[in-house]
Amino acid sequence: VQLQASGGGLAQAGGSLRLSCAASGRTFNSYAMAWFRQAPGKEREFIARAWSGSSPYYADSVKGRFTMSRDNAKNTVYLQINSLKSEDTAVYYCAAGSRGSAAPAVYDYWGKGTLVTVSS
Repeated sequence: VQLQASGGGLAQAGGSLRLSCAASGRTFNSYAMAWFRQAPGKEREFIARAWSGSSPYYADSVKGRFTMSRDNAKNTVYLQINSLKSEDTAVYYCAAGSRGSAAPAVYDYWGKGTLVTVSS
């Protein structure tokens, strides 16, 4: 599985962004998909994960502002980020794995990441 994240960029605090992650391969539906982020000098942080046909599971720190969705027909997952804050500045990664977890090590495939920079 190859993953390509996009949609990052410079945004103002209070605004919104939608990130996309396009996956190649026919087995997309069988993988748990997840979003992580990594801010400068910090460890990679779990944001959300979702199996095909199931509701996403979110980290407590992002509940209410982040929404993950999957479009299996397009082999794509999305991450909608609302009410952007400066602390959302990070590289955002999508990941795929045969097991769903908040632990990065569980995931087998990673995209290169897309940078989100939030200006205040």
